[in-house]
Amino acid sequence: MPERLRVAVVGVGHFGRLHAEKYAAMDDVELVAVVDQDAARGAEIAAAHGCQALEHYQDLAGKVDAASLTVPTSLHHSVGLELLEMSLSLLVEKPITETVDSANALIATAKARGLTLQVGHLERFSPAYFALAERVSKPLFIEANRIAPFQPRAKDVNVVLDLMIHDIDLIMALVKSPLISVDAVGAAVVSEGEDIVSARLGIVSARLGFASGCAANLTASRVSLKTERSMRIFQPDAYLVADLAQRKVTSRRKGEGEMFPGIPNIETEEFSFEQADALAHEIADFVRCVRTKETPAVNGEAGRDAVQAALMITDSLQAHRRLLEQSGVI
Repeated sequence: MPERLRVAVVGVGHFGRLHAEKYAAMDDVELVAVVDQDAARGAEIAAAHGCQALEHYQDLAGKVDAASLTVPTSLHHSVGLELLEMSLSLLVEKPITETVDSANALIATAKARGLTLQVGHLERFSPAYFALAERVSKPLFIEANRIAPFQPRAKDVNVVLDLMIHDIDLIMALVKSPLISVDAVGAAVVSEGEDIVSARLGIVSARLGFASGCAANLTASRVSLKTERSMRIFQPDAYLVADLAQRKVTSRRKGEGEMFPGIPNIETEEFSFEQADALAHEIADFVRCVRTKETPAVNGEAGRDAVQAALMITDSLQAHRRLLEQSGVI
C-alpha cells in the first residue's frame, strides 16, 4: 500500500463535502478524486481540495485504495458492491443499506476480498459515548430522545433510518444483547414516512442475567422546534445521564455509608467535554483500519444489525398505521 492512502469520496452532497474536507486535511492521505453526477458540484469540491472531479465512480478503478460512499441510501447496495468489487475499502454513511440482505451482500464481498467495511454511525466517536461506554455495565433500562427540525435532505428515508438509527446503534453497542421485541407508534407529518416515532425496544440478555430483560424507550422526531440528543441509563449500581448535544455526562452511583438509615449515600460525578470533531475521528479510524486490517468499531455487521432493528420498528409502525386506518383516525 502506498505511503499515503489514496482515497475518494463518492457523492459530494452535504455529508460528502464534509468527508472530502476531512480527508484533504490528513497528512497520510491523498484525496485523489471526488465523484458526483452533478458535474458543477463535483468540480467545485474538487477545486477546493486540489483533486480530480469525476462523474462516474467506475473511473476510480486502479486509482484509489479506499472511498467514502455518501450517496443516497437507496444506492448504497448497488454502488457499494461495485466499489468493493473494484477492491476498494469502504466507509459507508449510515444506514449501511435499506435491507438486511443488501447489507449481508456488502459484508460478504468485503470479507471475501479482505477489505475494510465501516459504517458511518457518527455518535460512536463522540466523547460522551466513550464516557458512557466506560461506565455502563449491566443496563436495566435506557431512555433515548433524539429530536430535530425537519431537514429536506433526509426525506428519502423515514425518521427511523434517518435519526433513530443513531440511538439504535448506540443502545445495541452498550447492551450487547439480541433484540427480541419491538412495539412502535408514529405519525407522518411532513413526508410520507413516519416523522414522529415513539418506539420501545426490548433487549434480553441471559448472559447478563436479567430476568426480565433490558428495555429501552426511544423517541425520535424531525418536525420539532428544537434539537435534543439525550440518553438516560439505569443499572443496578448507577444512574447515568448523557447530553450528547452538549457533550455532558452525569453519573450517580451508590457510595459508601448511608445518608439515612437504609438509604445509601449517592456519589455524583459530572463530566463535560470540549468540542470534538467526531467525523474526523471516524475517518481517521477508517484510515487506520484500512492500513492495519483491524476490524472497525462500527463494522458491517454492526451496521446491518442496526438496520435490522430499524426495519422491525418500521414493521411495527406499519401495523400501528393499519390500526389507525381501520379505526377511522386517519
